[in-house]
Amino acid sequence: MRIGIGQLNAHVGAIADNVAAILGMIDEAQTAGCDVVLLPELAVPGYIPLDLLWRPGFVSACENGVRTIAERSGAMTVIVGSVAESPAEAPVNRSDPSSTCDGAGTEIRNVAHILAGGREIGRVEKIHLPTYDIYNEKRYFSPGEGVETFLLAGTRVGVNVCEDLWIDDGPTDLQASLGAKVIFNVSASPFYVGKQEIRRRLARRRARDNDVAVVYCNLVGGQDDVVFDGGSFATNETGDVVFAAPRFREGLYICNLPATPVRLAPIDPAQETRQALVLGIRDYVRKNGFTKCLLGLSGGVDSAVVAALAVEAVGAGNVVTVYMPSEFSAEKSREDADAVARALGVRHIEIPIAGLHQQFRKLMPQAPVGLVDENLQPRIRGLLLMALSNQEGGLVLCPGNKSEIAMGYNTLYGDTVGALAPIADLYKADVYRLAATYGDLIPRRVLERAPTAELRPNQKDEDDLPPYAELDPALRALIEGNASRDGLLAAGFPASLVDEVLRRYFLHEHKRRQLPLGIKVTPKAFGGGRRVPVTNGYRK
Repeated sequence: MRIGIGQLNAHVGAIADNVAAILGMIDEAQTAGCDVVLLPELAVPGYIPLDLLWRPGFVSACENGVRTIAERSGAMTVIVGSVAESPAEAPVNRSDPSSTCDGAGTEIRNVAHILAGGREIGRVEKIHLPTYDIYNEKRYFSPGEGVETFLLAGTRVGVNVCEDLWIDDGPTDLQASLGAKVIFNVSASPFYVGKQEIRRRLARRRARDNDVAVVYCNLVGGQDDVVFDGGSFATNETGDVVFAAPRFREGLYICNLPATPVRLAPIDPAQETRQALVLGIRDYVRKNGFTKCLLGLSGGVDSAVVAALAVEAVGAGNVVTVYMPSEFSAEKSREDADAVARALGVRHIEIPIAGLHQQFRKLMPQAPVGLVDENLQPRIRGLLLMALSNQEGGLVLCPGNKSEIAMGYNTLYGDTVGALAPIADLYKADVYRLAATYGDLIPRRVLERAPTAELRPNQKDEDDLPPYAELDPALRALIEGNASRDGLLAAGFPASLVDEVLRRYFLHEHKRRQLPLGIKVTPKAFGGGRRVPVTNGYRK
């Protein structure tokens, strides 16, 4: 069997554009002599349209798109993810306006359409709808019921959708029991570091347990705060990977079954993080109709890394960096900011803010001191960046990292302004590891200098925070491990560190709720996959 795997970079809601891209891949697959072409989960509407699914005409536009795709299928079989709608069978609340706004009276299903000869020859509905982390599919979709198999190119196959592959004793096992020899899975599986190896281990187990080959087709591209990394692959019946598509790259990739096992390159976490963030920035900018990025370049490692990512994402000619020294800024900060800008080849602007800072001080009814005076500076910088954003027609990137965000070590409406926070899911140590991948583009002095916000004389981050070498592991255990105070103490973290981390972590939830979107690269990011009330009294 010759299989085309269409690793599509879908644009949520751009149904006509998605269909056009799918048709291009179908034509390419036909030219390549494919028997079957796979397109990812929700390829037609993009993953995931959220409440757009309830907008008038949205689902019908997707259904029209599927009919257009069917017309192009010819003798080849096309398996493509989309949505389908039917009247609700169960009673619904039609009295509450919020219910009727949220699709009362209809059932929408997440489906894989099987198309051949100009028509639909089968339809597979997703059965297991995830509701953890970023997922909330039960809000939108009704689950499918039962499984079936299909005879494609002389082979009995099963088709399932994303999560259905992950379920033990689930659809894959049932399809194998009905005689399937190949399982096609169409997915929209978001990236985090280590996710690809988890997918491969899962597919190996399904293949071995059921004596089936598995062909896994994954979405690629950035969508708000998540990135889909592609990395589609196929295994044989013993679980050996026999085909591996590139990651973070759109395209049609050809796989033949049966095939001999391939040698898989080791995965470098820093490099895959870099690729994910670059793709996330590029697609956020592009899909929202912009071309340029702006950011404040302080001379520190965080803004240097964000600038390097932005250049890789949209090109040096589309990045503007701004150095905004105050009376507390060291000359070496200017030198380092200039050096980074020169190395990256970006347009670099300097706007001193000391005079503005003095004017703001005079406007205050009482002379500002301490934190009040410190926070005036990033707020002035934020105001200037947003004015430049209007002037330049570009999106502001926020350089905050996960360690700072967790501890509230940032200023609302100051260094938190922007449309996107690319490194918001990277702890400080991760930022340094990412910086190392850029070599000489980020000068060694930037990496060796002690982090500082430069909001008062001789300030250092570790005057205000625990050392990052101690802080980051505690935060990782708290956020990604969901550890309690007792759990952190049992893990060996000192009580003084634990109590300071918990105090500041709980205190600053309101700040996190107002931050720009951050690109998810860990299993638990601040953002759509973390639902914590701003107002709450729990402190354990």
